[in-house]
Amino acid sequence: MTTFIESLQAAWQRNRSLVCVGLDPEPARLPTRFAGDDDAVFAFCRDIVDATADLVCCFKPQIAHFAALGAEGALQRLIAHIHARQPGVPVILDAKRGDIGSTAEHYAREAFERYGADAVTLNPYLGRDSLQPFLDRADKGAVILCRTSNPGAGDLQDLDVGGMPLYQRVAERVAHEWNGNGNCLLVTGATYPSQLAEVRRIVGDMPLLVPGIGAQGGDVEAVLGHGQASDGAGLLISSSRAILYASAADDFAAAARQATLALRDEINRHRRMPTD
Repeated sequence: MTTFIESLQAAWQRNRSLVCVGLDPEPARLPTRFAGDDDAVFAFCRDIVDATADLVCCFKPQIAHFAALGAEGALQRLIAHIHARQPGVPVILDAKRGDIGSTAEHYAREAFERYGADAVTLNPYLGRDSLQPFLDRADKGAVILCRTSNPGAGDLQDLDVGGMPLYQRVAERVAHEWNGNGNCLLVTGATYPSQLAEVRRIVGDMPLLVPGIGAQGGDVEAVLGHGQASDGAGLLISSSRAILYASAADDFAAAARQATLALRDEINRHRRMPTD
């Protein structure tokens, strides 16, 4: 069985891409062609996926955007579609789970069995036992929040914990104690490049999911300068709105492809490209 990490590494190389496309559907922003379509959320995301799959290293649907619409079925079908039609492109379910004991077990089943995701984002605030059901799934990815991209990230993540900010303690703990199956990643925002550099220093070549490019204002050159791994990869640079809503007209899928291609090419201009 191919693991999430193996699929990710293969997609990095095959598509020469560190781009992660976030699938965050907002009905009010969908092209007018979807007006009155009861299956608009699935159809829109499916078309984005099929237009960009050869340019990305993964897709990242955000569960809240589906659940708030009662569209969990669309999310299940979307992930199944990616696996069937775009094999080799892994899917991260952006759910930020993390809870005690048996509840965590149910969340793991939700992500990996109900939705069929290859990885899931996780909140480490409750400690290791709250993430253990995810860490134990060696074939799946555990994508753990570390230094996030939102304006209030520093309220807790920068607090001093024994001479180090909390986010660095999280990075240290995950890299050296929780990653026994080699399936952990950390979320480190593009909007804080110096903190991204500190995380990279602590964790070595562990993959980092980097949100905050595009609508949030993160700088691609800074992310590559501070965050790429020793082989020129090691990053999943996420963009959603700038790609999904590149056009509100009937050419939305083609426009999304062009936006993804432009981001991929910009990233590759600033990275140390691995030799084939």
